[in-house]
Amino acid sequence: MSIFTAKECWFFMYKRSGIMALTTAGIVLCTSGLAPSVSAAAGGTGDGKSSYAESNGLTADDIGLINTLNEKALELGRPDKPVGDALPRATESLRAPAAADGRVTPPAEPLDRMPDAYRARGDRATTGISNYIRKWQQSYSHRDGHIRQMTEQQREQLSYGCVGVTWVNSGPYPTNKLAFASFDEEKHRDALTTTSPRPGETRAEFEGRIAKQSFDEAKGFNRAREVASVMNKALENAHDESAYLTGLKAELTKNNDALAGEDSRSNFYSALRNTPSFRDRNGGNHDPSKMKAVIYSKHFWSGQDPRSSSEKRKYGDPEAFRPDRNTGLVDMSADRNTSRSPAKPGESYVNFDYGWFGDQKETNPDNTIWTHANHYHSPEGGMGPMQVYESKFRSWSSGYTDFDRGTYVITFIPKSWNTAPAKVKQGWP
Repeated sequence: MSIFTAKECWFFMYKRSGIMALTTAGIVLCTSGLAPSVSAAAGGTGDGKSSYAESNGLTADDIGLINTLNEKALELGRPDKPVGDALPRATESLRAPAAADGRVTPPAEPLDRMPDAYRARGDRATTGISNYIRKWQQSYSHRDGHIRQMTEQQREQLSYGCVGVTWVNSGPYPTNKLAFASFDEEKHRDALTTTSPRPGETRAEFEGRIAKQSFDEAKGFNRAREVASVMNKALENAHDESAYLTGLKAELTKNNDALAGEDSRSNFYSALRNTPSFRDRNGGNHDPSKMKAVIYSKHFWSGQDPRSSSEKRKYGDPEAFRPDRNTGLVDMSADRNTSRSPAKPGESYVNFDYGWFGDQKETNPDNTIWTHANHYHSPEGGMGPMQVYESKFRSWSSGYTDFDRGTYVITFIPKSWNTAPAKVKQGWP
């Protein structure tokens, strides 16, 4: 059995064979843990939880090597890069798996083969990548009402792990521009004045912990759902972007929503036009009524500014990635996919985690399902085969000490795609 019983996800382009010997292309490693207890999950802060490295016996050198290369994956998120350009050709990966040091594209699955039941434990259900492909084909592949086999390019995208799950369902590589969160300013202010650092806790560590505890992931998620609902109402009968924006602003104004006052050039109002599938003639074809707003999530570390003090990078930056108190929008422009810096010798942390939500209509956040994965698909390599997870919200939102921020991101997909259905059944059947 692999040591990777918690969740981690590596996204990378090329890696030499051998134990963690990596070449010059980027990687992304994402993690989240085993299903936590209700008490640990409810706060979503990860307080008292160990890091991923501690939980899985990885050395600081292992994680440090991975995270150094992770930053190079930023190139994949460039909005001006055509979809798929960042990937090596799937045929090359299949023909020469050694060049990718074990990451392989999973084989095609017959369209008529039904998936097996997932392995369920607590708030999480687990399955292998091939079985997920079979479920995806049955439940999420439909376009214009017709079931489809997952293409080679989609299987290539999926093989990268947690970000691959979001990528294959959202279409474009996720760029995280339209992110929402909730930060309780009053709770934060009161905690700073009425509590003191724990024994041995530095002031920077104390402030970072208090800031982390002042975020409410459930409220951030609900805010993203609220905004996505308004966007979908505006998309409904709008056949050009001008009509969509006019309707969106009118609806927000009617609801007295602060987003109505966003600048016309902001990420909020430009999000639709910057979505590749909206411009694609086989997707939205510039017709807003053919699109719908959907949601995914990203967990990451706040202390990413290379110009800030080492203390902030170790313990988080209390001021970083806070949402606008009126709109809930998070400025993600400073997100460099950088992991938490070690506070003590031997510590190491991974950089982020992605979870796909889509457009579920379940009203209780605790009953929603988040699809993610453990790591890239390497059945013959040191990592082993990729596992796909379906987790309830409280399990998803709990997180390790590696993360102190959780954002909920809106993107757009064509309505003709079924990758974000209104109801998701955990596991199978």
